[in-house]
Amino acid sequence: MIKVAILGYGTVGSGVFEILKQNSELITGKAGQEVDIKYVLDLRDFPGDPCESVLVHDYNIILNDPEVEIVIEVMGGLKPAYDFVKAALEAGKSVCTSNKELVAKYGAELIAIAHKNNRNFLFEAAVGGGIPIIRPLNMHITADKIQEITGILNGTTNYILTKMDREGADFDSVLKQAQDLGYAERNPEADVEGFDAVRKIAILASLAYGKTVDYEEIYTEGITKISAEDFKYAKKMGRSIKLLAKCKNEEGEIVASVSPRLLAEDHPLFHVSDVVNGILVRGNMVGDLVFIGSGAGSLPTASAVVSDIVDCVRHLNVSTTVVWDGEKLQLEDFSQSKKAFFVRTSASKDAVEQAFGEVSYIDAGIAGEVGFVTAKMTETKFAECAEKLGNVISRIRVEA
Repeated sequence: MIKVAILGYGTVGSGVFEILKQNSELITGKAGQEVDIKYVLDLRDFPGDPCESVLVHDYNIILNDPEVEIVIEVMGGLKPAYDFVKAALEAGKSVCTSNKELVAKYGAELIAIAHKNNRNFLFEAAVGGGIPIIRPLNMHITADKIQEITGILNGTTNYILTKMDREGADFDSVLKQAQDLGYAERNPEADVEGFDAVRKIAILASLAYGKTVDYEEIYTEGITKISAEDFKYAKKMGRSIKLLAKCKNEEGEIVASVSPRLLAEDHPLFHVSDVVNGILVRGNMVGDLVFIGSGAGSLPTASAVVSDIVDCVRHLNVSTTVVWDGEKLQLEDFSQSKKAFFVRTSASKDAVEQAFGEVSYIDAGIAGEVGFVTAKMTETKFAECAEKLGNVISRIRVEA
């Protein structure tokens, strides 16, 4: 029997507890040993809840108990999660986590500590909720050079953009709907400004290229400036607007970003809608692999955590291979990456052509403005042309 402790009894923690109890026989068969929850750590009390008999408020009880082999960190945030996880690994306990902030910031360090102690630090649930993506990158797509990872990695923003697309609604009204339904927090900044997605793509890029990608160095732009008018143009173009998190090998340099993009109908992620997440991995040998599924929620995320618990039980005293070095990966300057841009302006077509040269015009029937798509150019060149033009209402990058 393997004893485990759950740190945090919120949405994901309670889901992990439920799965371990409800599917205990199945999990025992998969893991080869029974998994028993010895402790649940939380600052709160839960009178009448099934966790009440194992609830503790002091982490040291867990840390100092040699029977606890696996610690499940589902508190979120960096403090005290980092200290708790580091201490557990140093004490010879394996750790499973869904904490994307923790993994993005300290992943390489915590993996190294786990390896040193012949234990594991696993984080399948940190990206894509219930979608299996970390393990495939670590174990199954190892014969390929990863050319690109492109993902819809935040269900809240995908829900908002889907509703705007289908209903012609404005951003503020759809955000309120998302908040009322519980898809968006009262303070939605982490989602709508792209901060959640950028941590996730940093994790995926670090695994894909084996070195640490600093999420603070990734260009990040959210969806707050996307309007109902933008979607009118998108429909005329036969495209959708998605918040894409990307890392891509462009001429030997890795370019990473999070930003809204216009996707054509033949793009593998075009039809990924509502709160669903989707991830495209492009290898130089295997070609395109697409992973689609529930990117958040109690049970989908908890299911990914439990899959890591099973893996830890199977490899109690052996570190599984996770190639992620602490050396920083130097990203290509985003300003030098090339792409086409869709632009809305109140300037004349003559002014557009004087600033941008030859463009393709899009007529969405909106009075007083002109919509067009540029040729491929660098971010720097676009900024120069846009400044020359002036009167730019909005611009969205066009996904090739």
